[in-house]
Amino acid sequence: MAHASDLISNDIEAYLHQHEHKGLLRFITCGSVDDGKSTLIGRLLHDSKMIFEDQLAAITQESKTMGKAGEGELDLALLVDGLASEREQGITIDVAYRFFSTDKRKFIIADTPGHEQYTRNMATGASTAQAAVILIDARYGVQTQTRRHSYICNLLGIRHLVVAINKMDLVEYRQKRYQEICEEYRAFAKQLGIESMEFIPMSALKGDMVVNRSEAMMWYDGPTLTEWLEAVDVDADFPQAFTRLPVQIVVRPNLDFRGFAGTLEAGSLKTGQEITVLPSGKKTRIKGLYLAGDQVDRVTTQQAVMFTTEEEVDISRGDMIVAAEHPLLAKRVEVEFVWMADEPLVPGKEYLIKCGTLVTPGRIEKLGYKTDVNTLEQMQSEQLELNEIGCGVLNVNDALIFDPYTSLRETGCLIVIDRMTNVTVGAGLLRGKTDEEIMHAGRHYTEAERALNAYVREHFPEWCCKEI
Repeated sequence: MAHASDLISNDIEAYLHQHEHKGLLRFITCGSVDDGKSTLIGRLLHDSKMIFEDQLAAITQESKTMGKAGEGELDLALLVDGLASEREQGITIDVAYRFFSTDKRKFIIADTPGHEQYTRNMATGASTAQAAVILIDARYGVQTQTRRHSYICNLLGIRHLVVAINKMDLVEYRQKRYQEICEEYRAFAKQLGIESMEFIPMSALKGDMVVNRSEAMMWYDGPTLTEWLEAVDVDADFPQAFTRLPVQIVVRPNLDFRGFAGTLEAGSLKTGQEITVLPSGKKTRIKGLYLAGDQVDRVTTQQAVMFTTEEEVDISRGDMIVAAEHPLLAKRVEVEFVWMADEPLVPGKEYLIKCGTLVTPGRIEKLGYKTDVNTLEQMQSEQLELNEIGCGVLNVNDALIFDPYTSLRETGCLIVIDRMTNVTVGAGLLRGKTDEEIMHAGRHYTEAERALNAYVREHFPEWCCKEI
């Protein structure tokens, strides 16, 4: 592959074509307070030549008045921490998104806050990430927030983790200290069931092992952070064995055309393929496929597509187009909640539930437990407070069409909306448990309720959770 700078100078059209067809990786940086997350992103942008001259001049000047890097040092964290309160305190408060690219790949970074009170912001950034960079200060090792953020990354299904042991310059680049932290983190990761991870020693402030290799750590022969990010294989994260397309809108420009549009979350579609419309269960075939107004024969995962059908079938927003293996259809499901509002989650209160493109009223019947993310202990609880995580049974008016979150993140999640303010107050991960499994778990319901459920399943099976 030709180097980008050479292509820009000699063949701009070839450069634009190459840039357009690069893969994209979304990742987050997370960890405890002052582990160097914003500085690391600033270093990535700086050393990959993704900072404009006016930006560099601005942070050079600002580093003199509000920089935290030391006398004469460039405070690269100022590139990411844009809020006045962030710069004054030297911390990250809101999620900051930045874009950069290398010759091999494009990247979108989410810089997430380290403070416990901003856990909801961290969960927001992690919800769309494919990889996570977990920073650890080499001086202090694994901290409470390191455990908290690792738990949330694992909970939200991030499969690619790199543990960046930062500030190695402050421990004299000692290999022994690096190995101690690796062992400490592996012991904690084993409790979460995390098996695959990469450890990289670095100094974001000095630039060691971020983009360029370090002469001070010749004992380390693994990849730099940039090399690891370029090599992460995320294609396997998008299942091809089944097809999922939540319908977002019905397109009706005139009397002679009726199409349906949405983003293909998994699998592929082609002209003439048989599809099933859920929840109705009606079957039809694809007549035409359109991408950005152009008719095509086939579309693949993560493409925004419009399609038409051979027969006139009733399809509307909130329906899902599927093929091959079908998802679950349920009105009562077990959900893991991340609560994001100052007002606590109230069992029995009615909220709006948005799952995919479907919006329906629903209520949390009862909480089973909440998880102490520091100790991983599950405790009985009547409600969830801000930033807390817990499990409960959700009951909705219209059946949710979903896959277990561990199978497909895009169709296995939901958000909880306050009906009065229209504010998102929580997020949920669908576990895929059926009514029967929920009832027989024994921690939510009485014997009388379980007996009633058995009667309903026997005499009115269409009311219960089922696989179409």
